[in-house]
Amino acid sequence: MPYIRWFETLSMKDLEVVGGKNASLGEMMAHLSRAGVRVPGGFATTAEAFRDFLRHNQLEERINQALRKLNVDDVAELARVGAEIRGWVENAELPKALEVAIVDAYIRLESAAKGGLSVAVRSSATAEDLPEASFAGQQETFLNVKGIENVLLHIKKVFASLYNDRAIAYRVHHGFAHEEVALSAGVQRMVRSDLGASGVAFTLDTESGFRDAIFITATYGLGELLVQGAVNPDEFYVYKPGLLEGRNTILQRTLGSKMQKMVYAEGQGVEAVPTTPEERGRFALSDAEVLELARQALLIEQHYGRPMDIEWAKDGLDGQIYILQARPETVQSRSSRVIERFEMKERGEVLVTGRAVGQRIGAGRVRVIQHPREMHRVEPGDVLVADMTDPDWEPVMKRAAAIVTNRGGRTCHAAIVARELGIPAVVGAAGATEVLEDGQVVTVSCAEGDVGRVYAGTPRFEVRRIELDKMPPIPTKIMMNVASPERAFSFANLPHAGVGLARLEFIINNTIGIHPQALLDFEQLPEDLKAEIARRTAGYKSPVDFYREKLAEGISMIAAAFAPHPVIVRFSDFKSNEYAHLLGGSRYEPREENPMIGFRGASRYRSAAFAQAFALECQAIRQVREEKGLRNVWVMVPFVRTVGEAKAVLEILKANGLERGQDDLRIVMMCEVPSNAILAEQFLELFDGFSIGSNDLTQLTLALDRDSGLVAELFNEQDEAVKFLLERAISTAKRMGKYIGICGQGPSDHPELALWLVEQGIESISLNPDSVLETWLFLAERSPARMGN
Repeated sequence: MPYIRWFETLSMKDLEVVGGKNASLGEMMAHLSRAGVRVPGGFATTAEAFRDFLRHNQLEERINQALRKLNVDDVAELARVGAEIRGWVENAELPKALEVAIVDAYIRLESAAKGGLSVAVRSSATAEDLPEASFAGQQETFLNVKGIENVLLHIKKVFASLYNDRAIAYRVHHGFAHEEVALSAGVQRMVRSDLGASGVAFTLDTESGFRDAIFITATYGLGELLVQGAVNPDEFYVYKPGLLEGRNTILQRTLGSKMQKMVYAEGQGVEAVPTTPEERGRFALSDAEVLELARQALLIEQHYGRPMDIEWAKDGLDGQIYILQARPETVQSRSSRVIERFEMKERGEVLVTGRAVGQRIGAGRVRVIQHPREMHRVEPGDVLVADMTDPDWEPVMKRAAAIVTNRGGRTCHAAIVARELGIPAVVGAAGATEVLEDGQVVTVSCAEGDVGRVYAGTPRFEVRRIELDKMPPIPTKIMMNVASPERAFSFANLPHAGVGLARLEFIINNTIGIHPQALLDFEQLPEDLKAEIARRTAGYKSPVDFYREKLAEGISMIAAAFAPHPVIVRFSDFKSNEYAHLLGGSRYEPREENPMIGFRGASRYRSAAFAQAFALECQAIRQVREEKGLRNVWVMVPFVRTVGEAKAVLEILKANGLERGQDDLRIVMMCEVPSNAILAEQFLELFDGFSIGSNDLTQLTLALDRDSGLVAELFNEQDEAVKFLLERAISTAKRMGKYIGICGQGPSDHPELALWLVEQGIESISLNPDSVLETWLFLAERSPARMGN
């Protein structure tokens, strides 16, 4: 059997010959290169070459004997034995025939190179990158290796890395016999990403398992800093169905800090250097490059027939994107239809925050670890706190109740391992090792959205297991009120019929944080305000583009998560005091005695003072529906006082390119002012339906301010006067064949109100996600079976 195989001669049938990583490279070169997937060329040593190397140096039995006696849970002994074995391998000599084969192959690779050859020497284990096991990051990769002597040296270093501490421990914990796993060294032409960018692409959402999105991370320079968690990268989501239609379906962009990048060192090797302020203020990939990478990722997924974890690099010389490796995603793709829902029932003092990984909650005593040699201090159930982790930490990470790191993003080593182990992790929690004290009891919550929080003490939390395939039928449609785009993919795992209320004001407040008129008037603003707005809107063409794009991104994330079900997007319904709290808002907002019944909703859209800002909302909706193809988006007009006002707003929408019935656009109205129910026939002639806002309808029917604690006890959505108006709105809509749903707080808080609404024949009930399952089961138990599903 030959000692060397060129990548282009390999396929997945050669996994036992050259390992998973190298076999996959050959598979892609053979089957996907014509479709546009680019893989840098190179060659691989075979498993037989590795085994002959061990036999030539009488190392096989010596290594097996050392490993048979080893207790991998004894971290100190694991480190000692691993280092000893690696020393034996690195100091051994290559068999002459193997050395000659490597030299010949390198000379051939060098002769085809333009301007000198630099290679990566990568590991590829024969049990690596299987759908049921992830050996990612356990063996070594060496970058920017030059000259045949250095290549020979680093191939031996790669062979030795089969006996890294974490690799030895992983094989034991996952039932792989050491002697049955061999190593192949891949020698691959370097992509000049030191002058470009690099990152990771997953063909699903790594947190929720949502299959219709591609998740991409990107940073400047070589990718090692990203995998280590030493850099906070840019992040992108791309929607697969739209990509297949040739659309620009980038759902969301998040600008990372990218404080440093890895580049070639003088001579050979690599080094980390700071990025420039200009690099930090722009995305590492253009939209066109994101879409090109997503297309390649989708081709790879389609070829392998399963979700994939892909490393990529952009060459700074030729501008092309290359695939460095592709392996099966091994965590979310194995998840079942039984979901565990973790929920904080109490809150405490928030000590640090970062990126949430794992959608779980864990509690324990803090163990601050500054160096791998201190790992033995981690006891089962501790919260492991470190600057960042690398694969050397893996043997003790499985002991932890949770993991917190100062640095890292959602595709760093700590995040990948935490997902595989089912442990919550908060990564990129700046200052965690200084703020959190050794021995301190904390609770780590990754169950509250994109932001992970570390709470002091042990506030109460709850865990529920739900078998989604066993949810009983109910006689109405359950939709959801979704405010946070970041949680949409996760919420979509719950049983649902779409989104009954997507709030634009949440996106404006939490993602944008700037008054729209301040963005429109940017050039006329004071310099200090302009500087702060420029900082917040970095990465986008202009402040106005930032506002429109961020609105579109937030809407797109929710619409994609719940497609093809309807997603009803309500235009912004801030009151003047709420708009005033946005950056620059005090310059534009009036002071009102009672903003609750003041300048809001339809009245604001009709005002010349808000016309330009409202036009941006309309443009964002059109972008989502027309450019991204998410036609499941409906729009909803809130707080319409009169029929005349309804007609005026519809004309404004038409002038902004949103016309009822055009391209299947449905426009519904919030039924939340008593006049809406009283004159239901006249309003419903103009709209496609009603969505009842029970909060405002209750306060306006009972003439009380729901923000006032003095009359709070009188607030009751089940008051007979409120029910009278609810029944009138429902019966009128049904008689006229119009949509009728409810998106107010009432049914979420009071299941018996939900039951009453079902009895009136309401078409849908939109609930807060945390009350979907309870209300669903309540209705299934209490509703008459004859009503059907």
